[in-house]
This record gives sequence, structure tokens and C-alpha cells, in this order.
Amino acid sequence: MSSPRDFVGYAGRTPDVVWPNGGRLALVIVLNIEEGAEPSMPDGDPATELALTDGIPGEVPPGTRDLLAESLFEYGARAGIWRIWQEAEARGLSLTLSCCGRALERNPPLGEAIRAHPRHEVQAHGYGFRRHWQMSEAAQREEITRAVASLEAVTGRRPLGWQSRYAPTIHTRPILREQGFLYDADFYAEDLPCWTLVDGQPHLMMPHSFVLNDNRLATAKLPTAEDWLAQLSAAFRVLRDESRTAARMMVVSLHARISGQPACFDGLRRFLDLLVAAPEVWQPTRLEAARHWMAQVPPPC
Repeated sequence: MSSPRDFVGYAGRTPDVVWPNGGRLALVIVLNIEEGAEPSMPDGDPATELALTDGIPGEVPPGTRDLLAESLFEYGARAGIWRIWQEAEARGLSLTLSCCGRALERNPPLGEAIRAHPRHEVQAHGYGFRRHWQMSEAAQREEITRAVASLEAVTGRRPLGWQSRYAPTIHTRPILREQGFLYDADFYAEDLPCWTLVDGQPHLMMPHSFVLNDNRLATAKLPTAEDWLAQLSAAFRVLRDESRTAARMMVVSLHARISGQPACFDGLRRFLDLLVAAPEVWQPTRLEAARHWMAQVPPPC
């Protein structure tokens, strides 16, 4: 049950990294593709999933299908994903597509679009909504293997990055190293990538964020698109200022069933106006940023 914890990190002395465009701020946009992978009664689950939707917990009792909640997930796959996708294409942005295998299996047009646009990264987000902390090491390995095989079959690309749909376990990183992943993003402790040791071997952790995550809209921590825009813009100002003297990374996490809603999308679109007006900011996929970091910051001996 032991896993070492690090409360020191870079201690204010971050590596002297310059991103490829000569700037010091990299901005990664993660689009979580989950719709169709959530628990649902037609798939044999005991209740309808309500996570990050406008569904009303408790209105429909467990054991009864919540058809409205199901349709909110379907909105993300049918409408929301394409609104975000088309905006990214129009602006020439690169997306890190954090994909659940079963979600892409159920959306062939999206799989075809990903195949046709290799600029976007396919990052593994599991096969379905599985709580790894409830699984044995063997079951967790099987789930990760299934996710990789599914995503490679649908997109034609083997994912090299991983982010757990729920919290990882002490077994997750050893399994990821065993299966050839270059990084995982189950990491919230820095604004920059960090090396760690897994079974004595270096492994790269890439930052993620719950603060710059549209889940705050779905949970009413941020009530409106104006609040979402203000949250993103505030982080952008601080990190852009800090990047004048030290490398920084900003990660924005989106869900099609949330940011794909017009009322939320407006805040995202106006934030992207700020991004494209800052040519010194590099906008890579998470995998591109990971590879650049690996090249500039050697792993610990």
C-alpha cells in the first residue's frame, strides 16, 4: 500500500526549457471523448450514469433507466463533439483526444475523422468508466490492454499517453511502463512535466488540471460561460507572465457534453481568441510536449 510522496518537486527552480516556437508557455487542449463509454442499463450496469451532465441525482431511482440523462451523453457525441472539432479545425489547433475505447467504437464518423486528421493525438482514457481502485492488478492490466487494442483498431494509432478515467492505483504506472506508454497524465502536482521512477526506471508524468476543467461548469462551481472564460483567462495571464522567465504549461480539459453546449462553448471560443492572438504560445498535443520535454530534460540517473 506504500507509494512515495514528493512535497518538494522543483522547489521553484524549474528546468530551463524553451518550447519549439521559442516561447516559454505551452498550452495543451484535452478533449475527453467519453460519451458511449459511461455505465448504462442497456450495457448491463445497475443504474444510469449522471457524471458531468445536467441530470438530477435521485430523481430517477437506481434500477430504472434515466432516459434524459442518457440523452445528455448522446448530445456530446452527436452535437457537442462536432462543434468543438470544427472550431479546432478552423483555428488550426491540435487536440489531445483523451478517448475511451467503447466511446469511439460507437461513433464511427468520429473514428474516421480522427484517422483523417493525424495532427490530433489519441490518448488512452480507458475502455469504459472503470474504477481501477476496485480492480485487481490483473483486471487493471486487462482493462488497459483492451483500451489500447480498441483505440488502435478504430483510429489506426497506438496511444502512447494515458489518463485514468478515475483515480489510478499503485499498479497503474508499472502496467503502463510494461505496455510501452511514454507518459501518463494522472498528475496534478506541477504546472510542468516531471520524471519519476517506476520499478527503478524513469517514467514521465504530464500535468493535468481540475481547476481548468469544464467539469466545474457541470458541477456548478462555475455557473456560466462568463465565469469559465474568466477562470481560463486568469490562468492564462498568470502563466503567460511567468513564462517570460521560466517554462510553463497550461492544460485545459474539455468534455463534449459540457463545452459542446452552446452556452458553455461561447466562453471557450472567446478564450481561444486570446490564445491565437498570442503567437509566442506553443499549442501542442500532450504527446508533442512530452517528447520535447524528454529531449530537453534528461531523466534522473
